[in-house]
Amino acid sequence: MALIYRPVPKSNKWIKQIFSAAAVAKGAVVRRDCAWVEKVASMKDLETEVRNRRFHMILTGDQCVIICNTGHLQVVC
Repeated sequence: MALIYRPVPKSNKWIKQIFSAAAVAKGAVVRRDCAWVEKVASMKDLETEVRNRRFHMILTGDQCVIICNTGHLQVVC
């Protein structure tokens, strides 16, 4: 039986790349332009991955800010 090669969708590769950043391993913040997210992946796919990792995502202006920490989130102001 021959193996069938199915390429990983572009959005999955891009999202995987975001979460392989050094900042993610340190529990820091990753920021991306929302329009760029929609161009190379989708907000839905990004949100799903953020939720799966139990991180937090904030949309502010034209930016997606991902807090790579599973701790409690408190918005001060």
